[in-house]
Amino acid sequence: MSTGTISRQLSQRTAFSFITAAAVITVAPVFFIIVYTVIHGAGAINWEFLVHFPSQAGRAGGILPAIVGTFYLMIGTLLVALPIGVLAGIYLTEYARDNWLTRFINLAIANLAGVPSIVFGLFGLSVFVLACHFGLSLLAASLTLAAQALAMVITTSREAILAVPREYREGSLAIGVTRWQTIRHIVLPQAFPGVVTGAVLAISRAAGETAPILVTGAAFLLPGLPNSPLDQFMALPYHLYTVAAHVPNMPETTVWGIALVLLTVVLSFDIMAAVIRIKTRQRK
Repeated sequence: MSTGTISRQLSQRTAFSFITAAAVITVAPVFFIIVYTVIHGAGAINWEFLVHFPSQAGRAGGILPAIVGTFYLMIGTLLVALPIGVLAGIYLTEYARDNWLTRFINLAIANLAGVPSIVFGLFGLSVFVLACHFGLSLLAASLTLAAQALAMVITTSREAILAVPREYREGSLAIGVTRWQTIRHIVLPQAFPGVVTGAVLAISRAAGETAPILVTGAAFLLPGLPNSPLDQFMALPYHLYTVAAHVPNMPETTVWGIALVLLTVVLSFDIMAAVIRIKTRQRK
């Protein structure tokens, strides 16, 4: 075996070792957090904890209003951010010309993703709570989180649409199909898995945000569930923050139980997105 062949094999093994180590370093903290949360929070999970209202400032009872409020918040964010984000991605990819305005918009979207969440919270307080007179409500919080999620939805939608081969568009247009029909029946079905991934990532992030909902409508304890979008609500991240930081003599198992429920909600959406992607690719 020549010296060059040995050198290439050694380089390949070294690169493979570094890549494997990087993958392990990336996965290990996630795995540790999940296992640690399950070990410390599983003892609090029971039927009463999931379906009852909290009592004694959260020390007893359950977290049903926080679970329901979190799902309402995620649905409201999805209903606002997904159509706007996908339509914006379609326009920037399929219709907008490559000029200074388009480049400025793309730069603004990239910068929007890096804005701290508390800034979005102050934006929601100023615009949706005060200017639009929605008050401290589920609607104001959903719109605030939708504004925060837009950057991720637009970016992932653009990347998914750009990944569709140009030949599909050209072939469709060559037989007389309009551009919108091509986008609707050819491009979007092919880009659907990527769009779903972006939407789920955005909603998962929204489910764990505390700062934006802190100033736009979340409450610590409420006597009932929200009956309309203009009512205040409870949410798992804010409830977890409050019981962990501001409620004295709070049982540690209960705190970790709330964290475990929140983690389960987020992971369930991630798993659902993975299933949708797999089934969509199988149909293709």
